[in-house]
Amino acid sequence: MLRDVVEVRPLGCHRLLFRFEDGVEGDLDLEKTIEFKGIFAPLRDEKEFAEVRLHPELGTIVWPNGVDLDPSVLHSRIAGKPIDLLLSAAEVVVHPHRLDTTQAAAPGAG
Repeated sequence: MLRDVVEVRPLGCHRLLFRFEDGVEGDLDLEKTIEFKGIFAPLRDEKEFAEVRLHPELGTIVWPNGVDLDPSVLHSRIAGKPIDLLLSAAEVVVHPHRLDTTQAAAPGAG
């Protein structure tokens, strides 16, 4: 089952409303989920945080500075169910575009 985010809406105070491809919807207070340090530091600012958008190829949310969050983790938090690791592994096979291959070694290298 896919867990792509199909809608996101900022609610203020670092809260976002989500709707997923499977119909699950709800809101999360991301202030309780992420530390606003490092790459997440700019999101401490409410204006910057409200710039969240959908990334259709990744099926998740992304901010202008490139930060994104795993849609399976978001879905799990909203649905109140643990992440099915076997399902998540199968989704990588089905959705290889979700892998970051920029750091993979070239064939024959190493």
